[in-house]
Amino acid sequence: MEDATSIFEEFGDERLPPGQRRTKRFPVLSKSGVPKRDVDAWEFTVTGAVEDELAFSWDEFTDLPAETQRQDFHCVTGWSRFDNEFTGVPFPTIAERADVRDDAVHVLFSALDGYTTNLSLEECMREEVLFTWELDGQPLPSDHGGPLRVVTPHKYAYKGAKWVDGVEFLTEPERGYWEKRGYSNTANPWEQERYSSW
Repeated sequence: MEDATSIFEEFGDERLPPGQRRTKRFPVLSKSGVPKRDVDAWEFTVTGAVEDELAFSWDEFTDLPAETQRQDFHCVTGWSRFDNEFTGVPFPTIAERADVRDDAVHVLFSALDGYTTNLSLEECMREEVLFTWELDGQPLPSDHGGPLRVVTPHKYAYKGAKWVDGVEFLTEPERGYWEKRGYSNTANPWEQERYSSW
């Protein structure tokens, strides 16, 4: 297992970002209820500024090369949970299979409940950005985004879409659900980038 908990050293002096409190609980937050999903009908798509658009069934996606990482998780509402063990596919694996074009600069994640969130391509091209289906050795609970969610340990967790079912590579930035409602585009916990300045 890879330990990614030292990622904070790139951004700040303390593992716990300012304004956060540590908890062992895992509170459930989402824009709406848990969406209905059927793993047998589930499809994950990769579209946009790529040479090869992709579509995966659940079995095909979970057959991709996966790894388990120990990560910290920071919610914009002010809590952090340390030492989560997430298993899944690193974002660069998907990007490489799709052969992302040189003019791609941004990424938009989509989810089964209609949620979207965005990050720059540079921020996504890290091994720590995982499409994960397991938490602490168990299938990811549905209220935490199962069957599949994105985790972004260097960002507030709203950048990690629950119930994710697709990623689109963009040549121009586009705001996601919360970003359109005033949340930060960059979402750096160590800078307390909770809300947009625009």
